[in-house]
Amino acid sequence: MTRKNLMKAARNGTKDGLEKTKIAMMRKVPFLSKKDCTDAIEEDSGYLDVTVSELKHPPPQLSPMPDGLSSQQVVRRHILGSIIQSERSYLDSLKRILLEYKKPLMEAEPRILSLKKIQTVFYRLKEILQCHSMFQIALASRVAEWDNTEKIGDLFVASFSKSMVLDVYSDYINNFTNAMGLIKKACMSKPAFLEFLKKKQAASTDRITLYGLMVKPIQRFPQFILLLQDMLKTTPVGHQDRLPLQLALTELETLAEKLNEQKRLAEQLAEIQQLTRSVSDRNLSKQLNSDQKQLILSETLIETVFGEKGQVLKSKERKVFLLNDMLVCANINVKGPPDISSLVPIGPKYAVKWSAPLLQVQVVEVGQETPQRKDSIYQQSGSRRLSSINSQGKLFLGPPRLYQELQELQHDLSVVEEVTLLVGTLQGSYQNLNTTVGQDWCMALQRLIRIKEDEIQCANKCRLRLMVPGKPDKSGHPVSFTVVFSTPSPISKISWVNRLHLAKIALRDENLPGWVCVEDDEKTKPPFWCPLLACQLPVFTPRMQDLKLQAALYNPVHCSLLGFSAASTSLPQGYLWVASGGDDSHGQVEIFSLNRPTPRSVKSFSLGSPVLCLEYITEPSTEEELETQTSEVLPKIGNTICVGLLDGNILVYGSVDTAAQCLLTFCNPEGCPVLCLKHSANFLFAGLSNGKVAVYNRKSGEGLWDPDSCRHVVIGCAPVLKLLQIDKCVWASCANQVSVIEGSSLRTQVSFSSEKCVGEIRIFDFFFFFFFFFHMVRAGGGVWMAFSEGSSLRLFHTETLEHLQEINISTPSAYLSPGQKSVCVTSLLICQGLLWVGTAQGIIVTLPVPRLEGIPKITGKGMTSLNAHNGPVEFLVATSSILSQDFLKRDSPTEGVDSSGGGEDKKVTNSSQESLQQADGSPQAEDKTKGVLLQYQLRSTSQLPGKLLTARLEESSGSTQDSLEHTLEDGSIYELSDDPEVWVRGPGPSSKEETRREKVTSAAVISGGKGFRRLAKSSNSPDSSENMLMVWQLPITV
Repeated sequence: MTRKNLMKAARNGTKDGLEKTKIAMMRKVPFLSKKDCTDAIEEDSGYLDVTVSELKHPPPQLSPMPDGLSSQQVVRRHILGSIIQSERSYLDSLKRILLEYKKPLMEAEPRILSLKKIQTVFYRLKEILQCHSMFQIALASRVAEWDNTEKIGDLFVASFSKSMVLDVYSDYINNFTNAMGLIKKACMSKPAFLEFLKKKQAASTDRITLYGLMVKPIQRFPQFILLLQDMLKTTPVGHQDRLPLQLALTELETLAEKLNEQKRLAEQLAEIQQLTRSVSDRNLSKQLNSDQKQLILSETLIETVFGEKGQVLKSKERKVFLLNDMLVCANINVKGPPDISSLVPIGPKYAVKWSAPLLQVQVVEVGQETPQRKDSIYQQSGSRRLSSINSQGKLFLGPPRLYQELQELQHDLSVVEEVTLLVGTLQGSYQNLNTTVGQDWCMALQRLIRIKEDEIQCANKCRLRLMVPGKPDKSGHPVSFTVVFSTPSPISKISWVNRLHLAKIALRDENLPGWVCVEDDEKTKPPFWCPLLACQLPVFTPRMQDLKLQAALYNPVHCSLLGFSAASTSLPQGYLWVASGGDDSHGQVEIFSLNRPTPRSVKSFSLGSPVLCLEYITEPSTEEELETQTSEVLPKIGNTICVGLLDGNILVYGSVDTAAQCLLTFCNPEGCPVLCLKHSANFLFAGLSNGKVAVYNRKSGEGLWDPDSCRHVVIGCAPVLKLLQIDKCVWASCANQVSVIEGSSLRTQVSFSSEKCVGEIRIFDFFFFFFFFFHMVRAGGGVWMAFSEGSSLRLFHTETLEHLQEINISTPSAYLSPGQKSVCVTSLLICQGLLWVGTAQGIIVTLPVPRLEGIPKITGKGMTSLNAHNGPVEFLVATSSILSQDFLKRDSPTEGVDSSGGGEDKKVTNSSQESLQQADGSPQAEDKTKGVLLQYQLRSTSQLPGKLLTARLEESSGSTQDSLEHTLEDGSIYELSDDPEVWVRGPGPSSKEETRREKVTSAAVISGGKGFRRLAKSSNSPDSSENMLMVWQLPITV
């Protein structure tokens, strides 16, 4: 068999290609040298021990770059060179482990390690080397013909989609923790082995340790993904390598996800076992050994004990374990020779300090009211002295009692404001007693209040305060103690608060279990990152239940007033608009605030016609404004929400707050019902019931749409049911066909239909002739489509329109209501790596899809939610927001202090601010003024004699009163009403700053339908006809 035939066999799919490759090897292919098996103890796992001769098959090497290449071709060659170099280095590392470590240990006399231990330490490394040796042969062949083909993606698919690759890497990763533990024990018990590792490291040129070499297989596929992402970015649309690269990204991401999950489970098991061995309490040890225990989060935190005046009494590292139903805190004891840690991670031993049921653990922030019982006593961890509790039942935590000081400042400000008002009523004129001086007092107190608020927020950013139940005292009263942990970063604090919150939600009845895998008879246990049902609530009041849910959208509005912990536990910030309709003359819109763990209705308004669709439209960007080729600058109208009605009207609302101000109303010339809306660049597309799409331009010199610019695009005779934006085009589904409307030219082409073929690829079979394209959703380079009937979903490539995958979401009959025979898709959504499918039977199914820019193929088993609606799932809405960057900074709270006060703010030296400066003593750079709500417009008082009330001490003043300059201070940034969630947003951070910072994203999915029921066999959920929302919350991601 020639080399060409062997490579062809290796590319022919997964299992079949693997079998052909094995057969080729067993036939003694001339360029492969069969190696005799000398390791008698090594088990036969079906892998052939084969080495590749580098003399006959040298490593791949690019030929000199030819002339006349485009810039993209040059970049692609450079990336290919990086792939070649990276793979060569990886193979050298694998060979180095086997030749410089395993082989000498096997041949050592006397034995340094037993043969069994050697095989355990280096388990599956030889098979990994064989996989990549074969890949290198194929890579060399492809590199040799690169200038003619310029194709690499299909090679990755053929090489790493084989089951053998997943098997050997899975075995290696599952054994990695065990191998490192064995090396650590051998270093401590066998001096000869420790000396062997030291000599090998000293003799190497790069001084890399055995651990550094053995961790490379774990890092290999993430490196491949980064290289292929770069290659895809420089591959133009229409290139023959584009779809193969997208498929390769999908395969590698799927493989990396599976390996990461197995590594996480192996590490979780090792952590729990290590913790169990350190427990002396039999009851706790029995709980930890339970199969139901899951380790959600573990981290080394610093426990800090403060005195009454805020001084640190002591601090010590603790290992904190968050399990699915308990929280455990342990002391860390690291034992072993100090020189071992430079060769292999030692791993600590634990001694459990305390444990507590998760539901009894509370997160407490500075100044937060603590719900407490009359018979409870609170004390600080590590201190016998009880914490002080004021008469109102508030427990003040942290150094010093910042919240109490804030209340005192707020009280003083209110008094000074009253005094200023009284001064304004004086009949006489006095030089040092007038309203201007009083307003200066107010300004200074407001600065001190802002400083104190920033101190509180900074104290919360990296300090995790927990209230934990302790043992009852002698009188039998329950005792709760507070524990203060310092986290490594604000992101760590956010993760702990979020995971604690979600772990408690997971213990509710509706989440025990919340999801099942029907493919394996419900044996697969849902992981912690599965969506958790946070709540279900009615949409309308009982007297409005005759309305039918039609549509919903998420209005993302950042709330700067949301607290630090609230941002970690609440739903994504913004508002949810839910639209419905009754008879032909009535429509209803409900607006829910999401700035809390449970949505709350904050606004409701009626319309003269049922609402059929909603569309959220972002404010035009600078690039879009330039495309309009107008010299006038468009007014900033902000983001808007378009509402399509049954009577043909389109309403445009402002989305800044819940005032729901209607900015524009216009009707399409046809007067047809507006079934769907979609915007693209500077155009608004409206799908009509007569088979046409109405297209509107923005008004010249304005940001709103121009009703007079309406143009019609004829799609077909049936209603246009769905519009989907794909890059600069819009896909429109009409009956059994999908048409593509191209950008501003509005030219259309029929991409595919249920009875036609595209090229040589048949898209649909004849029995779909009467089915309509009803739902479309895009992710990466693919579009999932569902039909008006049936439970089938099909995936198409967005560029070639090639049919890539088909799945069926049929549900077991046990979950169907009486009279229901089959499942029908009513809604689709892709969010956080999951394809959500809502059905007419009220059942919701999720299927895993890749998150990267590859092809969103289904890559695993589907999960069915045991929480369902009684009627069809009318909509699925994804909500997602990025936490404010202010939450993630560890900067001094003096940042953000108003700089308009000139010298008063440039030098901050009073006692309440000294601790807020950097370690070198210099204050940090000040950010742009954020502003506060002020009662007065401040005027300059520098011309008045006498001392001023300022925000710094008199003795620290380095300048005279004449040098103090006062300017106007803006107090219009925030305008609050009685409801703190109804607010007007001020200017936020610039987009350039956001792109440079780390992003923390919170996400949730909301479904709407009639009623709520549990699908569990033991559940007897009553039938309900209420319009209900179900809210699923997902873990925060970084």
